[in-house]
Amino acid sequence: MESILVLTHADESGSALTKASLEAVTTARELAARLGAELTIGIVAANPQHLSKALQSAAPRLLAVSGEEFAQARFASDAAACEALCRAAMPTIVLAPQSSRFTRVMAAVAHRVGGVIDTHITAIGGAQSVEAARWFYRQRIEAVITRDQRPWFLLLDTGTHAPFVADPSQPHAQPDEIAITAVLPKLRTQVTGFRSPKVDQQTIRPDAKLLFVAGAGWTKKQPDGQTHVEEAANLITQFLSRSGASLGSSKSLVDQGGEGQSVLPFLTHLNQVGQTGSTPRHPKGLATCCHGEEPHVVGWRFIGERRAVSLDPNCGWTRGKADVVYIADAFAVIERVNALLGKKE
Repeated sequence: MESILVLTHADESGSALTKASLEAVTTARELAARLGAELTIGIVAANPQHLSKALQSAAPRLLAVSGEEFAQARFASDAAACEALCRAAMPTIVLAPQSSRFTRVMAAVAHRVGGVIDTHITAIGGAQSVEAARWFYRQRIEAVITRDQRPWFLLLDTGTHAPFVADPSQPHAQPDEIAITAVLPKLRTQVTGFRSPKVDQQTIRPDAKLLFVAGAGWTKKQPDGQTHVEEAANLITQFLSRSGASLGSSKSLVDQGGEGQSVLPFLTHLNQVGQTGSTPRHPKGLATCCHGEEPHVVGWRFIGERRAVSLDPNCGWTRGKADVVYIADAFAVIERVNALLGKKE
């Protein structure tokens, strides 16, 4: 009989569990109900007691490791914490969010407990067995994986399940804390603080409700025969600031920097959607000055509602690849939208 452990961790502030962790809890509950398996939730945090309220009614058994050494992401302490939780729960299936904090340590944890690991899992099916689905070859091929070896670690991509919402009417169970001081290695890395970009400089926002994608058309010659890269940059940054959207880009646009052409100053390859295999999962997406060809569509397949702005009525977006296409000038559209958003501030 299978037993399931889902590992969770606090966000950078330490005041709440991450959205990805709560999505993993939802996945684990669905899997446990389908298999009739025992479910345990593990928490890695400096103070897990107040975090457990977010898991009210989530599982009959909560485990936690606590202490200031677990307040910040660090390989040595996180790996030791996850290993201790696994040895305490003795699960056959371990689910964890595909977060930067857990991704860096989970392969080592699986090795320490004699398990195997698969990453970027998007769905888990199977009535009598566990079948994990993930994408390969830049999201063009979906594979279903099964394994006999246990424990089996599965890292879950974010945005594939709804976050768990606690039931306040159920009794609140305090987690059983696991003492791992004896096995915690000497910590040679000290976290002294964070250096983050200003809010108006942050363009990648995984939890944003809208993904705004800029194509190479923003830097091409406009109807007056001139390029308006500076104006395009101002319009886009203003839109991102007022809407709270995340910024994506086509490969052709980010590649222009290496070709010596005019580029939007805030774009990097981290903004690229599609060709790198990135799969944003925002509820809505708006493409501007993009052709809507295969790389864009592949990268956008998990966007809930897709819209595009293009001057070409025969572009790829109009051939069934977007829900709504506005045949208009993106400069004029975004300028008008910025004006409307400015009135709400």
